[in-house]
Parts: sequence; structure tokens; C-alpha cells
Amino acid sequence: MKILQNIQLLPYNSFRTKAVAKLFAAPETTAELSDILQSYNDNEILIIGKGNDLFFTKDFEGLVIKPEIKGIRVLNETTDHVDIEAGAAEDWDEFVQFCVEKGFSGIENLSLIPGTVGASPVQNIGAYGAEVGNVISVVHTLDKETGAPKIFNNAECGFGYRNSVFKRTCKYVITSVVFRLEKSFKYIEKYADLNHELQNNPTPDLDQVREAVIRIRQRKLPDTATLPNAGSFFKNPVLSEDEKLALLRILPEAPMFVVGDQKYKTSAAYLIDKAGLKGKREGMVGIFEGHSLVIVNYGTENGLDIVRFMNGVQKSVYDLFGVRLEPEVWIY
Repeated sequence: MKILQNIQLLPYNSFRTKAVAKLFAAPETTAELSDILQSYNDNEILIIGKGNDLFFTKDFEGLVIKPEIKGIRVLNETTDHVDIEAGAAEDWDEFVQFCVEKGFSGIENLSLIPGTVGASPVQNIGAYGAEVGNVISVVHTLDKETGAPKIFNNAECGFGYRNSVFKRTCKYVITSVVFRLEKSFKYIEKYADLNHELQNNPTPDLDQVREAVIRIRQRKLPDTATLPNAGSFFKNPVLSEDEKLALLRILPEAPMFVVGDQKYKTSAAYLIDKAGLKGKREGMVGIFEGHSLVIVNYGTENGLDIVRFMNGVQKSVYDLFGVRLEPEVWIY
């Protein structure tokens, strides 16, 4: 397996910021990946997929690994469900399309989310009332330090809101993911925007739900190819009972959703809107006019410019509403 040196990382992050990786590898098999992890375990290691949820602020002095492990196969099939395994490097939206075309339901609401299959459990990606953790049964990994295989069942993944054991520990490299999907489908209203998009079609099929999600996302979100971004930049804040009441005293109409025992999720986009920041721009960085959760890059190659803008948004929201916004993206 060839290890490359001094590789420019601008093409490997959707914000298009410059940084140089001291070492870089793109293994195509699990065996190659294991060999690299064992041979270079004295280096700092960063695993990337398509780079849609990260950006760089400085050179990376270790080894960047971009696994290219692909393949889709059905492991088990009954009259009700199917267990389907996809390699970590498979394009996420192409995998969703494959499943929808086969009539397998469970991930159609996650259409057009950028990235790879391997990244989906890390962030526990979610959209329009669905989270990928609800349909993942097994995640195959390698230990980052030893290269040894380790298999996680759903409970062991520790899925939470935009979170997982893989994100919390950064100790494992995902090689493939097994999903349990249904072979029947009935649309259930979960999310207002999607319900509105389908208001003239009360009984949509899988294809129609996927098409509706794609239309919404294309209207709201900029194409990273023309306007570099990382999608939703901030997590929706989760508040305690006291924090919820404090926010409602300032913003009585702030949306609130129960997510646990005396835990409430509110909308980061709503807070950014109310802070008057939608469409705000400073230099080459700004908030997209079509969606307040999306920070966009208008031309800088310096990741620190994005960090400075992020800090300003966080400060404005906290000063006005007492709520701390946490980035959903990875910053290196």
C-alpha cells in the first residue's frame, strides 16, 4: 500500500480550506487498512470519508487515511425485512437510492445527505424525523491503534443526537455498516416540511418520499461544488428544564421538543434567525440566505476565517438568548 507524502487536503474537505497532510493513504481493502494502522500507529491518524463534515485550520502532521472500501450485499432476507451491508466508502445518497429502488424502506428520509456510508453512524445522521441509528444493526470496525477487527451491535454504538461511540472515542475505523430495512412501506407523518411537500399526496410511495426530500434539500441548501459548506454547521441545542424556561421568557414562541427526562431540543436555525444573522457575511464567510444553519465559504482558503465567523455567531446567540451553539462539524 503506497503512503503518499505532503498531500494538499483542500480537495478532501467540502469547505475547501487549505492544509497539507504529512502522510496520506487510501486503502481499498480491510486488510490494507489494518496493515496501515498497525504500521503507522506511532502517528496521529485522521480518518476521512468525503470530507463533508469537516474542515482544516492548519497542516496535519500525522497520517490522513481515506478508506476506499466499497461493495453492497444482502446478508439476509425475509418476507418482512432485509439485512444489507454496505462498504464504508459507498456514497451515502447512492446507497439510499439503491435501497429505495429495491423497495427497502427506512432511510428514504435521509436522501441527499452528502458523505459516505461509513460516516453515517459516526454522526448518527438524521433528517425529516428519521435517524440512521434506528436502522443500523451492526457496524464493522478496526481498532485505530492495533488494526484488530471489532464488531458493534446497535446498543454498543451508543447512538444519541448527532452522536455515537465512534464520535465520542475516535478509537475505531468503520469498514462497513449493516442496515435492517423493511420490505413494506407506509408513509407516517413525522416532519412538518415533508408533510407540507406531500400535502397533495397523502399516500406517497418510497420513490415519491425520496423525491420530496430531495426537492426540499435542493431548495434550502447550497451545492458544495459551487458554494463550499458543510451542511448544517450547528447542532440543535438540548436544554434543561431551567434553560427551556429561561429561553421561553425571552422567546415565547421558540420551538421545543421533548427528547428525554426534562430535556428539550430547540432550533438552532430559529435562534440564528432571531439574532438577525441569516444572510450575514463577514469577508469571505457568511450564513447562507436560504438556511440559517449553513455557514458558507465565499472564497477563503483559510479555515481560521470560518472559525472566527463561527465564534461570532455563537457569541451573538449566547449574548441574546443565553444558549450555547455547538458545531456539528469537525474542525482540525
